Amino acid sequence: MTRALEVSPSRTAAPSRYATFMSRHASLMPTFAAVAILIVLLIGAQARFPRFLSPGNISALLLDNAYLVVLAVGLTFVILTGGIDLSVGSVMAFTGILGASMLSQGVPAVVAIPVMLVAGAAIGLLVGILVQYFDVQPFIASLAALFLARGLAFVVSLESIRVDDPIVLWLQRTRFSVAGWYITPTGIIALLAVAIAFVVLMWTRFGRTVYAIGGNEQSARLMGLNVARTKIGVYVISGVCGGLAGLLLTAYSGAGYPRNGIGTELDAIAAVVIGGTLLAGGTGYVLGSLIGVLVYGTIKKLISFMGAEQAWTQIIIGALLLVFIVVQRVIVARSQRRR
Repeated sequence: MTRALEVSPSRTAAPSRYATFMSRHASLMPTFAAVAILIVLLIGAQARFPRFLSPGNISALLLDNAYLVVLAVGLTFVILTGGIDLSVGSVMAFTGILGASMLSQGVPAVVAIPVMLVAGAAIGLLVGILVQYFDVQPFIASLAALFLARGLAFVVSLESIRVDDPIVLWLQRTRFSVAGWYITPTGIIALLAVAIAFVVLMWTRFGRTVYAIGGNEQSARLMGLNVARTKIGVYVISGVCGGLAGLLLTAYSGAGYPRNGIGTELDAIAAVVIGGTLLAGGTGYVLGSLIGVLVYGTIKKLISFMGAEQAWTQIIIGALLLVFIVVQRVIVARSQRRR
């Protein structure tokens, strides 16, 4: 009898450890799922198209989606607080055409680029003030900013403006190659944005406040955290990322165009959600957002290889988004039951 009592705890130890791990790290499950989906996509694509995983093709994933990575970084901050920013695509278009217009008039790139970033930050600041001090819903405030930025883009120019500035073109045309792999300055900028955001969110007071607001804003106030400054700050960050994305897209296409970025905000939001950031806020990781962009880019490239209509990209991303939203609801429901 004594021996039986001694054995029984060991039998339950493994399930107990598993349950504890799942309880403590439930927020990581969507990100792990996104990584698994990316791996499955890459393996399946390689099986169907033997050259899909070639160094050049994989390197192009970051090259083609650098601007989307930057937008996803900014949106990660906003969504972690439980907010949303629908203006990022229009901000990208506005800052892109603004920069192209300035460069075409002979303004040096060292002046035009900071102006693009400041213009994006100004629109983000406007959204943040509306949300924080005028109690406007983030959806409505950012929707107004969407129309504002798009209108400003058309005020600057109704037509595409070609960019010939060597500094801007260098961002895209320069390639640092190793054994067939390559990366451009635009890709380096995108990865730096991810790295900086990761450090800020994980190891700074601002980052902890972002998570606290998304978890429970009232509790964050009671803890003495500067909620107002942080909420405004995340929208400013999103605006700056919109301006930076405008620079990267202008360098990528070699021109500014007022119709750029239509619907891109939805692609960026989808990437962030697929990467594991909860729309309710409080849970998520910027590295997951990077994975979400890579999933999006891989699906788009795979469909291109297959010669199918690009509409299938939206269909597949929509289906994935629905699955991840259901997973998020399950996670939220479980966390509420534990409380």
